Amino acid sequence: MKKVFVTFVFVGLLLPSGCRNSVDFDRADTTLRQIITLYDAGYRSLFNETYPYREDGRVTYLAGADTLQGRRVAYLWPTSGLFTAVNMLLQSSGDKKYEALLDTLIVPGLHNYFDASRKPECYQSYIIQAGKSDRFYDDNVGIAIDYLEAYRLTGEDEYLERSKLLWEFIISGWDDNAGGGIYWNEQRRLSKNTCSNAPAAVLAFKLYETTGEYEFFEWGLEIYVWTKKTLQDRSDYLYFDNIDLEGNIDRRKYAYNSGQMMQAAALLYNITGEKSFMEEAEKIGVSAIFYFTEDFETTDGRRFRLFKNTDNWSIAVMMRGYTELYNIDKNPEFLQIFKENLDHVWENVRDENGLFSRDFSGEVDDQYKWLLDQAGLVEMWASLAGSL
Repeated sequence: MKKVFVTFVFVGLLLPSGCRNSVDFDRADTTLRQIITLYDAGYRSLFNETYPYREDGRVTYLAGADTLQGRRVAYLWPTSGLFTAVNMLLQSSGDKKYEALLDTLIVPGLHNYFDASRKPECYQSYIIQAGKSDRFYDDNVGIAIDYLEAYRLTGEDEYLERSKLLWEFIISGWDDNAGGGIYWNEQRRLSKNTCSNAPAAVLAFKLYETTGEYEFFEWGLEIYVWTKKTLQDRSDYLYFDNIDLEGNIDRRKYAYNSGQMMQAAALLYNITGEKSFMEEAEKIGVSAIFYFTEDFETTDGRRFRLFKNTDNWSIAVMMRGYTELYNIDKNPEFLQIFKENLDHVWENVRDENGLFSRDFSGEVDDQYKWLLDQAGLVEMWASLAGSL
């Protein structure tokens, strides 16, 4: 395993002839190699949460307090972002070295988080060697999508079976409270969030496309309809964050939530041919691109719409919706905005270690670079490489 890792990191970059955009592919591959080198925790194919390593690094994205003591590795969420990134590089290039990387580094690392002691089985938020930790439905949806994409790219049956196994956990989070919907967290069933339901619909539609099993389509449609009815802001087509069991809606809007519902609508159009679903994806796309960006002018006078200060992964997940829409209408207008942002990020935000902050303007630098922020950028560059 160590030999494979060293070979991957230090081998010279050969751009695949099948890539439409070798510049963005080069950026994705270069950044991935930096991540693997700099974030390596030194054992069990695990990574650190930040670079440089932060001794007092408490995370804020858990359902409860972060109580881990001593030297720690990354939580599941940022670690899983690398799965998506490597999948996207494999998809855009067809290069077998990324398939090997899944087999020798990414998937073995994720096994450290797999909890087989509680049923249904799934991935918990921190490594099992540290004991039991919370299990999040949205984390497991993301990984199930990644396994399904890995199956589509490699044909390895184990990946499809793992995706379907995680589906059993995900759908166990659905009940009739708040009229339906999937919870965010298994141990604290307090809210039903767009971030667990929208990607669950995406997963269900992709499973249906892959397997032809109609039950997945039925579940996907039910999840989609509930999320749209319950959490969409009818004034702008974007999505609120969650609803609690008393019916109170958290009206914050995040890029990834609207992006995933855009993707779900586009997938519904692919499956059904119903034009209203494509129109819905387009409405979300127009609204989201203006809601989550602002006018920006560079020092050399270039003007474009800059993504507002948020985490890079949120922008990457939103981009999935635009890419799905582009696959239907072949209109590059929206993806060109991502391209302009990512060109600017490479040229103005990249630090001496080849890493990036989450402020796309380049005015504020993060002292500690988060693993997931880097993985999100790899995903976006690799996606652009296969699209534009």
